[in-house]
Amino acid sequence: MLGSGDIGATSVVADLEAGLGTLTRMGDTPIDVVLLVVEPSAKSVEVGRRAVALLEGRPVGRLIVVGNKVAGEEDVERLREAFGDHELVVVPDDQAVRAADRAGDSPLDHAPGCPAVAALTTLAERLAAAS
Repeated sequence: MLGSGDIGATSVVADLEAGLGTLTRMGDTPIDVVLLVVEPSAKSVEVGRRAVALLEGRPVGRLIVVGNKVAGEEDVERLREAFGDHELVVVPDDQAVRAADRAGDSPLDHAPGCPAVAALTTLAERLAAAS
């Protein structure tokens, strides 16, 4: 989605393919915020760590690690250990999201008050307030 806000700033929101290819081709393009979505599985954490390494030294204003499908405190600790001082947002593993997917609905429409939607709404509000 490409748009222009009231203050004349251009925003690009992109959901890129999984993996590191996009980051390796990014070059020195300045980016205000990168949301790195990882799950607490070993494979996802490893790819996430490699992504963080690729972003080091690049013109990225803010890196936020979004832990998706987090089942409990053990998962949170795994992500904190893996990503250290980087900002971490936790999206809990939520049955309501799976139910929405099975129904072909967006979680926001299907269960707007569920914990996963609440976590993502809070993230969106924080990002909007910072812009």
